[in-house]
Amino acid sequence: MLLRGWQSSGTSTGFPAAALLLLLNLCWSVHASEITFELPDNAKQCFYEEIVQGTKCTLEFQVITGGHYDVDCRLEDPDGIVLYKEMKKQYDSFTFTASRNGTYKFCFSNEFSTFTHKTVYFDFQVGDDPPLFPSENRVTALTQMESACVSIHEALKSVIDYQTHFRLREAQGRSRAEDINTRVAYWSIGEAIILLVVSIGQVFLLKSFFSDKRTTTTRVGS
Repeated sequence: MLLRGWQSSGTSTGFPAAALLLLLNLCWSVHASEITFELPDNAKQCFYEEIVQGTKCTLEFQVITGGHYDVDCRLEDPDGIVLYKEMKKQYDSFTFTASRNGTYKFCFSNEFSTFTHKTVYFDFQVGDDPPLFPSENRVTALTQMESACVSIHEALKSVIDYQTHFRLREAQGRSRAEDINTRVAYWSIGEAIILLVVSIGQVFLLKSFFSDKRTTTTRVGS
């Protein structure tokens, strides 16, 4: 699993430590797992996540390549109660709040497909961002720095989300283009073979029209 976040190996000169700590807390407060994996035909893949009661979570997925770009998705709580279930979905997003502590399970199934494997991407976010201004008793200059850090953080999150969606669309479009290109190539080869067979057949047919037919005559003697 990939944790979305960043860390700094050092601080630049003149940047307030309090503002840096605030920005780091904002980045690390939300735990997000992003995975792109191969889902073979007639296969099922499950993932597990420990979640604390009352935590808001969001599951977002999209099928990038394979078949009709659809997959079955199912989300269960620790008691096995189904919170979300969709069949043959290309992409979707589901938000819920954990009702109890425990391990939540979400599975992707391609069992309805006999020959086609899929490439699936999902993003599972656990937790909410903290308040933008957790403390108001600050010096004015420091408060402005904190506000700037929060604005930059929100803008960076939006940029990351947009980049992720554009990468997924680009990968899906490339897969479709390659599939169409393969079909066009096979069709062109088939047309060339048919054209060659028809041409050879026409040559032999025309040749048969102009060929001399030798007849055998029998002379009867007197």
